[in-house]
Amino acid sequence: MKYDYLKIEKKWQQKWDEEAVYRSENDSSKPKFYALVEFPYPSGDGLHVGHARPYTAMDIVARKRRREGYNVLFPIGWDAFGLPTENYAIKNKVHPAEVTKRNVERFKSQCKLLGYSFDWEREINTTDPEYYKWTQWIFLQLFKHGLAYKAKMPVNWCTSCKCVLAN
Repeated sequence: MKYDYLKIEKKWQQKWDEEAVYRSENDSSKPKFYALVEFPYPSGDGLHVGHARPYTAMDIVARKRRREGYNVLFPIGWDAFGLPTENYAIKNKVHPAEVTKRNVERFKSQCKLLGYSFDWEREINTTDPEYYKWTQWIFLQLFKHGLAYKAKMPVNWCTSCKCVLAN
């Protein structure tokens, strides 16, 4: 008997979505467990092994905790601001907003195909004004208190990315 993975996987993933089986509860008496992976930068052509390896490892941990009776919060999001997205858009001659929208859709569909147990109702996108208004607010608070400032100093400059590299 041949395993028709395209048909079978799609059927079960759709059922999991409909029943929100991986949704964490806000008010639960269960012990809590927070599983977090680094949100991908949807600035490339799709997920790669650098995404799949840690996501799979944390997915295993999240599933194990659920089986142990924990209320697991395993969110996913898209960190789409910054130079990686801008450079990808310039290279491909596409507006950054369009690149971001298209790539978020691609990355999300790939995550779903891989069957990760993310709580999709808690999905975050850093390009959403309701999200980044708080990033801007906290930066202004840091600036007002002298914790964010402008200074001249030597930096490691990447000529291809046109950005400063971390030490």
